Amino acid sequence: MPLHKFPVHLWPRLRLREGLGSRLPAHYLRSLEDEPAPAPVHYRPHGTRFKVNPRNGQRERVEDVPIPLYRPREAQLGLWGGEGWILGQRYVNDDKLSKRVKKVWKPQLFQRELYSEILDRTFTVTVTSRTLDLIDEAFGFDFYILKTPKQDLCSKFGMDLKRGMLLRLARQDPQLHPEDPARRAAIYDKYKDFTIPEAEAEWVGLTLVEALEKQRLLEEKAPVPLFKVYAEELIRRLQQQALSEPALMTKRPSPK
Repeated sequence: MPLHKFPVHLWPRLRLREGLGSRLPAHYLRSLEDEPAPAPVHYRPHGTRFKVNPRNGQRERVEDVPIPLYRPREAQLGLWGGEGWILGQRYVNDDKLSKRVKKVWKPQLFQRELYSEILDRTFTVTVTSRTLDLIDEAFGFDFYILKTPKQDLCSKFGMDLKRGMLLRLARQDPQLHPEDPARRAAIYDKYKDFTIPEAEAEWVGLTLVEALEKQRLLEEKAPVPLFKVYAEELIRRLQQQALSEPALMTKRPSPK
């Protein structure tokens, strides 16, 4: 398909119509299409379409306009809880008649160690205060990662963690606390509601580039060395020859 005939923002979707992209799993393609709006972080939604103006008592229509956010590359390596940089302007002397200059509002970041029961590992993660509050609301780090959708995590690191957790839950990996089977069974039972098939868990959190590469490797057949081909053919011929020859049922008489 000649992509130069279409706008640039349509190229990712056009790549899914034919070729390697069209053969991606259906559940992964649905995850790309069904992306609801993220939860409000830097603004409070009205919760209704109409409000009464207190000045004149008239019913007026209101809209929830999300504040545009910019997330740097570092946000993909941590857990910012949906927060990001807000780009705007401010007055120099706090006077509306003064000159306006550009300003960037950035969230306050912390380094915290977070423990995962499913992975049995401690991670040093860059987080915000909101992330810590969300972890407390979810009653644990693992619950926060598993419950939070992709559009609210806004983190490649978080989606990689989710994929690792889902794979371990799907496989019921015995390497988790091998010396304590009772504890391992309790952990798997605690998070059993999040268990999905392993075939789906392998694709969770993959970017489109990663998914295309994974599909290419699945379809690619590794070349078989010629010596293995000839060896298998020789063994097959010898087996056929042994079956075709009649077996000797009698013994030859011994010479007197």
